[in-house]
Amino acid sequence: MSDERETLLEFPCRFPIKAFGKDEDDFQERVYKLIKAHVPELERSDLSMRNSSGGKYAAVTADIMAQSQDQLDAIYNDLTDSGTVLMSL
Repeated sequence: MSDERETLLEFPCRFPIKAFGKDEDDFQERVYKLIKAHVPELERSDLSMRNSSGGKYAAVTADIMAQSQDQLDAIYNDLTDSGTVLMSL
């Protein structure tokens, strides 16, 4: 039995991670640090941010080179557990 789970992705691959939250307290920097813990080669230039029309919320997209499903799961777990990110895709 293999430790690898079945996935539609072939690793390594480019993968966009989106995080949504309130646009306060340097949201983009917090998301950057959470993802960088799992993707050491991540640069700030790999992130883009859009604000909601009312300016209350922000969406940050990080374009990463994903190495495994376990890595993606760990990133999403940290984003979810952070209390800063309201939703991630």
